[in-house]
Amino acid sequence: MTIWSFRPLQTPALLIDRAALDANLANMQGLCDRAGVRLRAHGKTHKCSTLGRLQVERGAVGLCAQTVGEAEAFVAAGIPDVLVTAPSAQWAAPRIAALAAKARIGATADHADQIAWLGAAARAAGGVIDLVVDLDPGTHRTGAHPDQVVALARQAAETEGLRFAGIQAYAGHIQHIGGKSDRQAAYDAVIDRAAKVRDALTAAALAPPVITGGGTGSHAFDLKSGVFTELQAGSYAVMDVEYEVCEAPAGGAWGFRQAMFLAASVVSATHKSHVTVDAGFKALSSDGPPAKVASGAGAGSLWRPMGDEHGMILHPSAIPMLKGGDFVTAVEALDADPAAPWPTDAPRLGDIVWLQPGHCDPTINLHDALIVVAEDGSWERWAVDARRVTAPKL
Repeated sequence: MTIWSFRPLQTPALLIDRAALDANLANMQGLCDRAGVRLRAHGKTHKCSTLGRLQVERGAVGLCAQTVGEAEAFVAAGIPDVLVTAPSAQWAAPRIAALAAKARIGATADHADQIAWLGAAARAAGGVIDLVVDLDPGTHRTGAHPDQVVALARQAAETEGLRFAGIQAYAGHIQHIGGKSDRQAAYDAVIDRAAKVRDALTAAALAPPVITGGGTGSHAFDLKSGVFTELQAGSYAVMDVEYEVCEAPAGGAWGFRQAMFLAASVVSATHKSHVTVDAGFKALSSDGPPAKVASGAGAGSLWRPMGDEHGMILHPSAIPMLKGGDFVTAVEALDADPAAPWPTDAPRLGDIVWLQPGHCDPTINLHDALIVVAEDGSWERWAVDARRVTAPKL
């Protein structure tokens, strides 16, 4: 069966096509294995320890976590090796250190103070934290200036409770550059910066054991760079519209299939221009391109948000109504026009419309679970258990 044949018990529901997911995991792991680069899949994409364990079982060395809460959930689920890829506030240091008793734990830092408090927390906990120096790839979000990395690496190597584990150069800003050649040009500047830092560390007798970074949008560049020893790709597991509209970095078609879809029910069908479904801002992230109608509506139909809980499925014939003017007035005029027929290929009340999320990471973060559907129609519920943040004790 196709995933379109599945009928969830309630909507909106975020579903995973298990066959597509398995193919994606196998493809990326195979690419990394053939290139001799470790895969450390990024758990911030799915925030799901069940999916994370599957990635490790298929060959990933471990997972990346963007937050301490994610790392705690992954370690609790038995993930043996987790790297927190964003520098953390001081309050997080003891929680990171506590995880080192249960798994191999890495933390990133871009400042001497962060290294100091991570070291102090590790000593207090009686463990060791892998310290990865975060290199600014040019975005100025986090990361040390290249000139500061050697000193930070030396501090990490000399701090009791820490193990200097390498450097991170994650260039998130280039992952969705649409054209392959433009993305390659931006990438070359990042990888040149990372290579120079690697060489400087090596000259200072601090050769980095690991150089970690990269992503789905640059994976082909990363694997042939000769610089990265570890790939942090995440979105490849499920994909989304944002990647689909970009050229693949290897050229040709993407080697990863769309595996994630949102099932939405038509809850109102009273207009000729559109129907209303139960999927709005709270079911689909508005960060990135709009969700794409994948099945259940006429070819060329569009989803657009209509509030927190609702979205419209706009019939192709009514798309010009979105371009300027008053949409509400245009809908009323169309409904009142006896010469304008009701579309015969529009979804009907109660029908399911299948939507492909625009941006996978923040969309998954809106849901408690993924419904994973196999080709035989059987399904499992995988909790999105790493999205919750433990409330502080005040």
